[in-house]
Amino acid sequence: MKLTTRGHYSVKALLDLCFQPEYGPASVKAISDRQDLPAPYLEKLLIEMRRAELVVSIRGAHGGYQLARHPSQISLGEILAAVGESIDPLPHHTPDEGQAEDWVAFSVWNRLHQKLQQALHSISLEDLYYDARSWQASQGEGASFVV
Repeated sequence: MKLTTRGHYSVKALLDLCFQPEYGPASVKAISDRQDLPAPYLEKLLIEMRRAELVVSIRGAHGGYQLARHPSQISLGEILAAVGESIDPLPHHTPDEGQAEDWVAFSVWNRLHQKLQQALHSISLEDLYYDARSWQASQGEGASFVV
C-alpha cells in the first residue's frame, strides 16, 4: 500500500489536532504552519473530514477545526476513507475462469486486502499520538511535533 499525499496530510492534520490543549480548535493556518502543509489543500481535506464527522469547525476569532470524537474513537482507516484513499486490490480485475492460478492469486490479494483493512481500522489516532509522544521523548524536551 502506498499512502498518497492526501492520506499523509490528513493524518498529519488530525494528529496535530491531538496535540492541542484539551483537543481545542486550531486554525487551518496554524496547522499548515506547524506541519508545513499548503493551507488551501489542507482546507479541502479538512472539509472532507468534517463531512465524514471526524472534525468539527468552530466559527469565530478563536475558532478553527477540532476533533469530533476522542482520538481513541477515530481509526486510521476512517481518516483515509474520509479523504477518498482506497486500498482496493487489483481494481477492475476479473480472474480468468480457465486458470486456477489466476483465481488463487485473486483470492490471495483479496485476503491480504481484508487483513490490511482490519489493521487500518485497528490503529487509532490515539495510538499514533502516543507513538509521536514517545518519539518526542526520545528526542529530548526541545523536539517539536512534525509528522
